[in-house]
Amino acid sequence: MNTPPNLPSQNPPPPGNERPRVNSSDLLQGTSAVEIEHAGQRYLLRVTRENKLILTK
Repeated sequence: MNTPPNLPSQNPPPPGNERPRVNSSDLLQGTSAVEIEHAGQRYLLRVTRENKLILTK
């Protein structure tokens, strides 16, 4: 099984309504797809030929 990527530590949310932002290259680390586990489910985040992101279960 693959080792999960070392993600940068998350900073506290900024004030106001802004959301934390993560660069896709930090998640993908040079690959075209990454698995994400959430609430016991596994999702696939991948880059399409058109350089768009698709998240599937």
